[in-house]
Amino acid sequence: MSMGETRVEKILSFIILLCMLIAPMRADPEARLLAFSCSTAPINNVKLFAGNLKVAVAAVVENVVPYGFATSNVSVGADQVDSVYVLAQCRKDKSSADCATCIKVATKQIGVCPNNITGARAGYDGCFLRYENYNYYISSYTDEVNKQICGNANVTMSNSSSATAQSLISDLCTATPRINGYFAAQTRQGPSNKTIYGLASCIHSIERDSCEECLSTAKTNINKCFPRSQGRAIDAGCYLRYDSKPFFPSNATIDLEPFLHTGKKKVSSTVWVIIGVVGGVFILGLITCLLVFRKRITRTGQKQVDTEEEATELQGPGDFDFEILRKATNNFDQANKLGEGGFGEVFKGTLKNGKDVAVKKLILGQSARAVSEFESEVKLISNVHHKNLVRLLGCCRQGQERLLVYEYMPNSSLDRKLFGEQRNPLSWKERFKIILGTARGLAYLHEEFHVRIIHRDIKSSNILLDQNFEAKLADFGLARLLPNDKSHVSTKLAGTLGYTAPEYAGHGQLTEKADTYSFGVVVLEIVSGRKSIDLNQPPHMQYLLEWVWSLYEEKKILKMVESQERMEGYSDEEVVRVINLALLCIQGAASHRPSMSEVVTLLLSKAEIDFQKPLQPAFIDVAYKVRGESTTLTISSSQSNAMVTESLDAR
Repeated sequence: MSMGETRVEKILSFIILLCMLIAPMRADPEARLLAFSCSTAPINNVKLFAGNLKVAVAAVVENVVPYGFATSNVSVGADQVDSVYVLAQCRKDKSSADCATCIKVATKQIGVCPNNITGARAGYDGCFLRYENYNYYISSYTDEVNKQICGNANVTMSNSSSATAQSLISDLCTATPRINGYFAAQTRQGPSNKTIYGLASCIHSIERDSCEECLSTAKTNINKCFPRSQGRAIDAGCYLRYDSKPFFPSNATIDLEPFLHTGKKKVSSTVWVIIGVVGGVFILGLITCLLVFRKRITRTGQKQVDTEEEATELQGPGDFDFEILRKATNNFDQANKLGEGGFGEVFKGTLKNGKDVAVKKLILGQSARAVSEFESEVKLISNVHHKNLVRLLGCCRQGQERLLVYEYMPNSSLDRKLFGEQRNPLSWKERFKIILGTARGLAYLHEEFHVRIIHRDIKSSNILLDQNFEAKLADFGLARLLPNDKSHVSTKLAGTLGYTAPEYAGHGQLTEKADTYSFGVVVLEIVSGRKSIDLNQPPHMQYLLEWVWSLYEEKKILKMVESQERMEGYSDEEVVRVINLALLCIQGAASHRPSMSEVVTLLLSKAEIDFQKPLQPAFIDVAYKVRGESTTLTISSSQSNAMVTESLDAR
């Protein structure tokens, strides 16, 4: 054999080995159809419903990556049956690319259903997609279409392996509803060293007890598959699977033990063991042992993030160590300060692995109620995932300190790009993208998340921009939530003058339409490049809404648009459409304003829209007394007149 042939053989051997190593790493969206059904209920307006469905499906397809979950609802039309509610979810261990591929397959599958029915669903190993003409996000989690899909009857496991798999399935069904994100994957070794792989997940929007009930049904179904070597169970709200071969990455597994027992049971058992063993030991020794075990239990019950690497890879919010955040921000150095608002200061932090984060030091009361509200609201916003909302990475509780850790936005806030020291030209394409992203984020908070959230303080400084100038709303969920009666009167206003809706500023009446009003003001700021209130402008231009309305009445509305040199690429027709929509959003009567889902639909529509003629908006004039000890708000429009005086601390 020649030296050349030997070299060729070595190269071929290397290529074969490389292929063997790469093969297991291939992407797999697992788009195997497990369950599919079309509704039998007819709809009234086929054309309108189909249009709503198209918009809603497009929204979830766009938003399901990278968080693996998205909902969207569109309600354009007079009839309730014309509303569309769409939900998409990918398995949590799937990559963004695999998730997108699986959802794309699912959208084609639901297109098989007739266009005159009210709903459809398609379930796969890797993802789930469903639409209906009613809000099923919370209530629908198990129904008569639940079923199991078993493997080849000729490929079976031994009795011992089957017992191991059944034990794993049982533990997964117990632990998963207690895990943030309703997802758990685990492996288990049988007596003969055979590895069993198991996975369970629930739809993010359902409640914990609903997840438990759904997995209980799935467990009953999947047990019918034994002793076959693989089995699946799928329902409207959950997915359960076991296999004798791996089907998820090794880094997707989670320790189930902390979620299988309550802390109370552990304490009781441990204490009795100690008493039995050290019964005659001195009281001091007994107390010492109890303290040691109590500390261990605390660590078991509350997972602590002690390393920067763990913190940046969290699937949901975790507990950051205060020292890590202090070092990351250089002891909260003012040089790292990003901004300051009603909730506290925000600092840029850089973790040791190079990951940039934004750390918000909250200003909270120290009452038990304040602490309780912090815990409940952090728990809530940790489950809010949308591409147009700033992602919460975790929190920190250190003595009196309460800190929130968010993803860092490299392009700062919208107000700095429009008016501040970072002011630079934004093209019309970039501005429209920011307007649409803001609308989508608000629509999700108002109508798509399973708990309705009103932001209360929509303004250009609370709209952050990522590296691609994608808009992301900040500070959502830090004010009170809207109760079930859909209205609320609060004695404590959370808005900002110049953006606050008249019914909220004047009477404290809060609905989601207050956010719609603030959104309209921001849109006019984006189009004009002017602040909502700017006392440095000539008198007739100091109040943006008043100035814009005068131009509208004079049919000179395009004069409000920022100079073409600073905003390239816009068309008069498209800008006028957006301005008209903004004027509808700032109507004095809340009932005359569109919902945010309607705003999204109107922004996306390419067809000619016959906008209703807006009435004169409600203007809020601000008059300060000479000493600055109080502020008088005069709210005036053709629709409402109100006067309210609020005493403010001198600043």
